[in-house]
Order: sequence, then C-alpha cells, then structure tokens
Amino acid sequence: MEISEDPEFCSMIDRLRDEIENDTGEVPEAFTELAATRDREELHRVLTASGQPLWAREIAAYVLGVGGDPRAFEALVLLLNHRDPERCVTAAHALVRLGDPRTARAAAALATNELRVAYALLPVRLLAELRAPESVPALITVLGRRLRTDDPHWRVGLACVEGLGALGDARARPALEAALPHPRLGAEARRSLTRLDPGR
Repeated sequence: MEISEDPEFCSMIDRLRDEIENDTGEVPEAFTELAATRDREELHRVLTASGQPLWAREIAAYVLGVGGDPRAFEALVLLLNHRDPERCVTAAHALVRLGDPRTARAAAALATNELRVAYALLPVRLLAELRAPESVPALITVLGRRLRTDDPHWRVGLACVEGLGALGDARARPALEAALPHPRLGAEARRSLTRLDPGR
C-alpha cells in the first residue's frame, strides 16, 4: 500500500494541517512538500536538522518508520511518550511497522516509568501488540501499581488487564486475580483470566 493511501498517515496529515492552521492561520508550502516526499535522505535530514518544527519531525519519523528505516527509531520513541495522545498513537503505529528489536525494551521502560504514568497508556498498548518477551513482565509490573481504587490512572491499569488477557500468558494470573476486587478493573480482569493459556 502506498503511504498516501495509509489511513494513519492521512489522519496524521489532516491533524497536523489543522494544528498549523490554528496556530498560524496558514499552512506553509514546506508542509505540503514534506508530506509528499519519499526521499529517505531528505526525510532524515529533516529529522536531524536543528530548528525543525514538531510537525516536520513527526512526518519524517512516521514515513521513515513505516518504510523500515531504523534512523526513525529514537524520534518515534520520543513521540510515543508525548503528552498529546494522538501523537502517541501515530508513533506506536509506525513503531510496529518499523520492526526494530529495540522497540519492546523502550516501550517497557516508558510504561514502567512511574514519573510518566500519565503518558503510559500507548506504551502499554504497544507492548500488548508487540507480544515481545518484555511485554508480560512490564504489564504485570504496571498493573500492580494501579490497583488502588482511588488511582487516577486506572485506564492504564485497564489497558494492562486487557493486554495481559490478549497475550494469554499464565504468568499474569496472580496480577489479574489481584485486580478482581477493583471496581473499574474487575470485570475485565475476570474476562482476561478466562483467556490465559494453562500450559504456559
């Protein structure tokens, strides 16, 4: 599939165009040119040159990432930990397609960083999608921290419960059982427990 037909790319371009219009009232010609380029060296130059706007770095990182260029990895990891959830979604999408072996380790580090728990939702979901060796231990760790009933980041805990169910690894049983009494996590924890593979 051509990247111009990629729904995630089209959504990102529309979002960035709206952001620029809201900020400056006018979309620069450079935006249209960058959105159309497939020259990897030009995209890498944009990614590493000083003074580039965030929208330019995001476009360059995404196009390089879905094209399998490992030079996009660090920029995509930074975007995965951005305060804007839509940027995190785009970065996660590109990281999956990049297929870099460092991705799971980076996602686990972001997900388990308690100082950044407010931004952990997408790294948690990415870990479940990657199905990497780091996925289950990281999700168990994060879930264990989200079991207080007054925890403001319960949605991160819910993503862990869902991810552990999807992964089906029996090592998650104690963590999921601990989540059963939680008023927001309990129902999903019960469902996830039924999905665990007893042979693992």
